Amino acid sequence: MTKLALLFLFLLSNLLGKAENDTKYNLIVSQDGSGDFTHIQDAIDATKAFPDKRISIFIKNGIYREKVLVPSWNTLLSLVGENVEKTIVIWDDYFDKIGRGRNSTFFTYTLKIEADDFFAKNLTIKNTAGPVGQAVALHVEGNRCVFKNCILSGNQDTAYLSGENSNQLFQNCTIEGTTDFIFGSATVVFYECSIISKANSFTTAASTPKGKEFGFVFLKCWLHASENVSEVYLGRPWRPYAKTVFIRCELGDHIVPEGWKEWSNKDNLSTTYYGEYMNTGTGANLKNRVNWSFQLSKKQAKKYAVQKILGDWANTFQDD
Repeated sequence: MTKLALLFLFLLSNLLGKAENDTKYNLIVSQDGSGDFTHIQDAIDATKAFPDKRISIFIKNGIYREKVLVPSWNTLLSLVGENVEKTIVIWDDYFDKIGRGRNSTFFTYTLKIEADDFFAKNLTIKNTAGPVGQAVALHVEGNRCVFKNCILSGNQDTAYLSGENSNQLFQNCTIEGTTDFIFGSATVVFYECSIISKANSFTTAASTPKGKEFGFVFLKCWLHASENVSEVYLGRPWRPYAKTVFIRCELGDHIVPEGWKEWSNKDNLSTTYYGEYMNTGTGANLKNRVNWSFQLSKKQAKKYAVQKILGDWANTFQDD
């Protein structure tokens, strides 16, 4: 090997080593310029792809008007806000504004997570388009994604939780919206969350894939409603094998006696699974529930533990 080639390899090795050493695992976003970046997306774009350990982006208080994407290669990424009520990400896309045909809903997100092993804490994520049709605030496709002490705010289709093999956990979060404001195909646990209906409509619209044991599972949650909201269904099946279960939740008087509603195809009712166990509140009265829903036994309810549904990885975050 020539001296020139050796020199080139030496310089290349030094450059690669420097790039590796320059990787920052803790970044700060602040609108006043005191951090590493003033925009959330710029910080995400600067992080290492497929890092060997978790990268954390701390976001100082402020209203960040951004449409934010966490791509599939930004695994092991955390977005941590300074204060959930003061660290706010907003955007205002909606179906007609996007105008990309029948699938426009899926382009309306404020924050979209494609990456696995994502973690968010102390963030408010809003779609501020208003009651103008489908307008997603949070869109999640990644696996092993956790949201803790976050607020998701919108109207129709607030939270799209997708991925045929994706598992997600929402702990101590507030989710508010109008029609089908929690929807999608992922396996998701909502643990001690507040679910707020802002209009007479449907809370959930699961599209659980065939063969999946779990769909949407609400554990120890509180279902409330805005003033003058009095007729809300727990859910309706977006796809034939939709699964949604409420366990030990408090159901307000805005929940209709029937509890659940069919979609356009009544044949789906033979393959869906909608269940309840040990719920409380006026809306938990089972006397007039639809005959195609289920009341779980104590034995059946035991399988609906966070770790049994999601796997041991959920232990990392549940008590964090």
